[in-house]
Amino acid sequence: MKTFQLGGVHPPENKLSSEAKIEKLALPKQVTVPVGQQLGAPSIPIVAKGDLVKVGQLIAKASGFISAHIHSPVSGKVFKIDETYDTSGFRRPSIIINVEGDEWMESIDRNDEIRREIKLDSKQIIDKINEMGIVGLGGATFPSFVKLLVPDGKKIDFLIINGVECEPYLTSDHRLMLEKGEEMLIGVSILMKALKTEKALIGIENNKPDAIENLEKLANKFTGISVHPLKVKYPQGGEKQLIKALTGREVPAGKLPLEVGCVVNNVGTAFAVYEAVQKNKPLFERVVTVTGKSVKKPSNFLVRIGTPIKELIEAAHGFPEDTGKIISGGPMMGKAVLSTEIPVVKGTSGILLMPDVESKRKESNTCIRCAKCVSVCPMGLEPFLLAKTAKLGKFDIVEKELVMDCIECGSCAYTCPSNLPLLDFIRLGKNKVGQIIRNRNQK
Repeated sequence: MKTFQLGGVHPPENKLSSEAKIEKLALPKQVTVPVGQQLGAPSIPIVAKGDLVKVGQLIAKASGFISAHIHSPVSGKVFKIDETYDTSGFRRPSIIINVEGDEWMESIDRNDEIRREIKLDSKQIIDKINEMGIVGLGGATFPSFVKLLVPDGKKIDFLIINGVECEPYLTSDHRLMLEKGEEMLIGVSILMKALKTEKALIGIENNKPDAIENLEKLANKFTGISVHPLKVKYPQGGEKQLIKALTGREVPAGKLPLEVGCVVNNVGTAFAVYEAVQKNKPLFERVVTVTGKSVKKPSNFLVRIGTPIKELIEAAHGFPEDTGKIISGGPMMGKAVLSTEIPVVKGTSGILLMPDVESKRKESNTCIRCAKCVSVCPMGLEPFLLAKTAKLGKFDIVEKELVMDCIECGSCAYTCPSNLPLLDFIRLGKNKVGQIIRNRNQK
């Protein structure tokens, strides 16, 4: 069975919502749409208080090359533009809209008929993906059109589609592959045309046999698309790990996948690309998993961007009494949120309600130099050393030991017998070293 070789762990999968079909969530009374939902520069609002907007209308323009347009997820009146809390606890500029009805832009094709013929050429596809505000829906939220701009002299041999969903609890990608498989594969074909490549490899861990079977059957109708079952191993969904598992190629340290002739996209992104190119639909809604061991109705909801997460929790039959922590994302790479007023954004893959008994950190002890963190690191780093030197402020050593190669998967902290907050300190070091490198490059 295919997989990556270096490191990795196998936490309990807890795919409690894997059988829950995607449900449309009712519209909230008000949405909060942050203008910094993507990796890169935040967008610039082009609406003002009192403006009337429709679903799919452009409300914030990209402010740089690495940025993305933002479209209204609802129809109604702009209540105000103000700073609100994001998932990290920082206050960020947001557009707050009071919902009035559900009037869509006339340019969006709302017909349920599947559009199979791809009429746009490569450049038109890339421009459309940019125009519709599509970003990577696997979590990184990198503007998707940028990945498709292949530099002169480079050739893409493989489009890699990430259907791994290795993060415990999350099932939104799984349900998309089951319920929107054909549309997703058309999205894959669109991305292939944009990249001018003839091969697409879809990687899916073998704990999703129904998704594998469904896409294998559907892929027979498509040229150049193949489905590859993978061994269950975290973090198989990491770009470099997935490329290694599917092609055997290794992305050099500090380089991008295109250096080895690959571009990676998530299945959710492929579906969003289908809707953008074939239906002229901007990215203003996405599938979000709501789950947890005490959640009465683990679910997968199709949710408008800007919806407060409390609405999702209520739709999953309420807030469990034993909840100790609310996490945006999964337990390995997700972030604990301050409040249930935090809105769903383009990168929100799941809301995890962790029981109190599991959410508390255990008391840390002295590092015993067991090297378990080294053995599980999928990037071949020394997490204990990175964390220690970052804690001491020795950022020259942190940089020298390749902290920027860390993918923040959390395998080191998960396996540490001393319960050390390794990832916390590594993130601190990575953030500081990133600042140092940017300052150095500007001189």
